[in-house]
Amino acid sequence: MARALMLQGTGSDVGKTVLVAGLCRAACRRGIAVAPFKPQNMSNNAAVADTDENGRGGEIGRAQWLQALACGIPASVDMNPVLLKPQSESGAQVVVHGRVATTAKARDYQMLKPQLLDSVMESFGRLAARFDLLLVEGAGSPAEINLRDGDIANMGFAERAGVPVVLVGDIDRGGVIASLVGTHTILSAADRERVAGYLINKFRGDVSLFDDGIAAIDRFTGWRCFGVVPHLDCVARLPAEDSVALERLSRRQTAGRTVIAVPVSGRIANFDDLDPLRAEPGVEVVFVHKGDRLPKEASLVVLAGSKTTIADLAELRANGWADDLGAHVARGGRVIGICGGYQMLGRRVSDPDGIEGAQREFEGLGLLDVETVLGGEKVVANVAAETAEGVALAGYEIHLGRTTGPDCARPMIRIGGRPDGAVSANGRVRGCYLHGLFSSDAFRAQLLRELGAEPELTSHLSSVEAGLEELAAEIERRLDVEGLLAIAKPV
Repeated sequence: MARALMLQGTGSDVGKTVLVAGLCRAACRRGIAVAPFKPQNMSNNAAVADTDENGRGGEIGRAQWLQALACGIPASVDMNPVLLKPQSESGAQVVVHGRVATTAKARDYQMLKPQLLDSVMESFGRLAARFDLLLVEGAGSPAEINLRDGDIANMGFAERAGVPVVLVGDIDRGGVIASLVGTHTILSAADRERVAGYLINKFRGDVSLFDDGIAAIDRFTGWRCFGVVPHLDCVARLPAEDSVALERLSRRQTAGRTVIAVPVSGRIANFDDLDPLRAEPGVEVVFVHKGDRLPKEASLVVLAGSKTTIADLAELRANGWADDLGAHVARGGRVIGICGGYQMLGRRVSDPDGIEGAQREFEGLGLLDVETVLGGEKVVANVAAETAEGVALAGYEIHLGRTTGPDCARPMIRIGGRPDGAVSANGRVRGCYLHGLFSSDAFRAQLLRELGAEPELTSHLSSVEAGLEELAAEIERRLDVEGLLAIAKPV
């Protein structure tokens, strides 16, 4: 019979994803058949889970892909049965068991939750039948008691599945004692009983200095402390879960590096495509936010994916980045667009069915002689590809729409033998639909040499694996892992 334990946070972005990944790898190192599970995720950073023997495949949160990697197992849609992909301030695309089910505004989504909980429990049951241990990640915080009725992401799921909970507090943001004690105070008595203890994350400095803090939390809550995890450098080598992390990424102002600029639009998606470039010691990836201009010293500008291409295209223009891009290319700079970013590079993006909203057509950046029409069946697949020069690539596609035009006669890559993407006549602007492009070590090395840089990272995947190993080692050193495993209950 499988056992399960759930990590919930005192807030968003407290490090639950990374801690679950580390615990998954620690359990795996003990020979335990372990799998991750997140009932509901909200992120535009998606991954593709391959179709299993029962025909289930499709989109899941990138975080669960990472956690599956930590477990040494293929990613499954059952690991993240409900994925919300925000596409406006009030609404999101609802992906259930890997496939788009509907689009719902926040209030309407609350009404969907009861039936979605059944889908969540179906996936949880299938995983429980295959693995010995399930490590569950909550979403947001159980302290959001206004959302408790019908909850499927935190205590609502824990109650239905009978899973014990460990709370995660982020000391780096300040107020961790108040956040833990406050959560204890406002939880219902029943939910409070489900909490088996807590742990502190992202501590900087001498951990012993927080002994009095732990004593205070224990005094107010009676909860057990399972340890204090320091701020870990290895986390930077792992994919970030969602765009919240982009707010922390700033320019390092390091001389002697090749600068790659990435404009950050409101619905940027799958920005972890840039992780392999960020990991290169000789490269400085600059995430450019609203109010800033694209750096003139950039050798390359990358337009990342987008959940809403037309809205993000309008934002590029409003921020002055379209003018910056034109000047960048005129100076001899290079541009690569991926998925939605590729669509923006063309002359026009059309949305005749209103898939993304009321705006049915928008002028593109005009850097590629192509046009995109949104619509048709959504492509969701892991694929093998190659460049025109025969450099092997591997990645995934998640997109709607078809892009055509004269520049497509010069495809950037071939996916499964078919041409994909386009290259401008001068060769400085390129785009394609393949996510994971820069994870190809050979392609990344070739690109950096074109930019005048010398690649140093020999294997991106090996770097991620090394990060997971270091993370697991630190977690085993800092946390009572055996105590955490012991409180996991049969489900």
